[in-house]
Amino acid sequence: DQAGIQFRILNASKGPAVRATRAQADRLLYKQAVRSKLENTPNLALFQQAVDDLIVEQDQVVGVITQMGLRFHARSVVLTVGTFLGGRIHIGLSNFEGGRAGDPPANALSRRLRELPFRVERLKTGTPPRIDARTIDYSQLEAQPGDDPLPVFSFIGSVADHPRQVSCHISATCEQTHDIIRQGLDRSPMYSGVIEGVGPRYCPSIEDKVVRFAERDSHQIFVEPEGLDSNEVYPNGISTSLPFDVQLAFVQTLKGFGQAQITRPGYAIEYDFFDPRDLKPSLETRHLHGLFFAGQINGTTGYEEAAAQGLLAGLNAARQARGQASWCPGRDEAYLGVMVDDLITLGTREPYRMFTSRAEYRLLLREDNADLRLTEKGRELGLVDDQRWRLFSDKREAIETERARLQATWLRPADLSQTEMQRVFAQPLGREAKLWDLLRRPRVSYAGLMSLAQAGPSVDAICVAEQVEVQAKYAGYIDRQQEEIARNRRQQARALPEDFDYGSVNGLSTEVCDKLQRSQPATLGQAARIPGITPAAISLLLVYLKKRAG
Repeated sequence: DQAGIQFRILNASKGPAVRATRAQADRLLYKQAVRSKLENTPNLALFQQAVDDLIVEQDQVVGVITQMGLRFHARSVVLTVGTFLGGRIHIGLSNFEGGRAGDPPANALSRRLRELPFRVERLKTGTPPRIDARTIDYSQLEAQPGDDPLPVFSFIGSVADHPRQVSCHISATCEQTHDIIRQGLDRSPMYSGVIEGVGPRYCPSIEDKVVRFAERDSHQIFVEPEGLDSNEVYPNGISTSLPFDVQLAFVQTLKGFGQAQITRPGYAIEYDFFDPRDLKPSLETRHLHGLFFAGQINGTTGYEEAAAQGLLAGLNAARQARGQASWCPGRDEAYLGVMVDDLITLGTREPYRMFTSRAEYRLLLREDNADLRLTEKGRELGLVDDQRWRLFSDKREAIETERARLQATWLRPADLSQTEMQRVFAQPLGREAKLWDLLRRPRVSYAGLMSLAQAGPSVDAICVAEQVEVQAKYAGYIDRQQEEIARNRRQQARALPEDFDYGSVNGLSTEVCDKLQRSQPATLGQAARIPGITPAAISLLLVYLKKRAG
């Protein structure tokens, strides 16, 4: 909220289960906001230096050693190394070591981690060339303003937190762009076998788009400002590792980019990641106690997927240091729970991105009810301060009070005029009905219903009104999902002991036993999501566990 210079709600025309707020962040403002938060956090000591080594005693990590040989002892260590482990940057057929442009890689730490019993592989990601905004002809571009009214990310934030707002713009490639790219493919590190790492399927490079979607004569480019005080723009949609001369040539064929100048070339970067199936749900590694991995080291992208893991790994590292039990949300509680379960159960072969389609219970995991789902748990975990808790409690009480009022208040057709019925319900009201049941109708809105004198008084808080309306509209679906979750949870939550001997379960094939032994699922639910594990195998395990429990 403090760094966003443009806010939009994606999928705004669709149902609330797939809506998502997007912010275009000013990099400098974001950095300043985070830095300020860190420097003003009580009891947090900062020390900046590269870490080259871990201090390991038997199977426990007890600290780190920096580049200078300084030793920091700790009960838990979190690695959030991004693309720095063995990082190699590619521009055309030339390549060099780097964690990202301008920063050295973490090669010593990479070598140290490779000595440990982790499964390590390589991934690739890329970035587009940055362009001098003063060399772009914006009159040829389509403006893309932010939403009005402005969305706010924080449930306790306000529009007043936002800096000055700006528009993004839309450009596009053309056939000439694609011809230049095709002619340069023999000098592409991806198409000449130089890069071995697997790239993100859902954010392909412009080379990939031109090759894979040869029938397309144009691809959309989002022209995004880097910041309010920067002349650089980020052309989202042309991530590339082609040679600089090819980059400049194709950039100048984009609509409005005829005179564009590149300030920084695009590049691809290859880096180490570790198989997330070697992690516990807490994001602690299975092989070394006290060591937690978060972010791109686990095979995800570096955006919100990485940020969310940092929250979970940090929480559990702190809880372990205090001798407390770890915590991870379930697949029905948060997208974070879906992602972690996917990663530790299925692993990944490409940078993992989160989609609403990955969640079975996405109707429950809406953006609008995140606080209702997680604030109480956050309070139990010590993450929610008194002010946030008070505001949340007031909001929850207001929602429950208004729900109860709507469920107890009846509306009679005799009390309404034909005009009112047509305006609010788009049809005559046949018989007496509760306000709650009327609100469940597809065409009836809370605001429309409250415009009737007999239905009021309405609540003042927009967030309360919106939540009441969503809950009413989806009540039937939500109830069914809750019943399904309760049923599945009883079965899936059944724990599998860490030393479980799968060979002792009659009827399990050798292949299934091997997969279970390798994956070491913590629960029956995790076992069910391992590729190749059949429902029949899960039934055998369930029967065995019930017998064993007596």
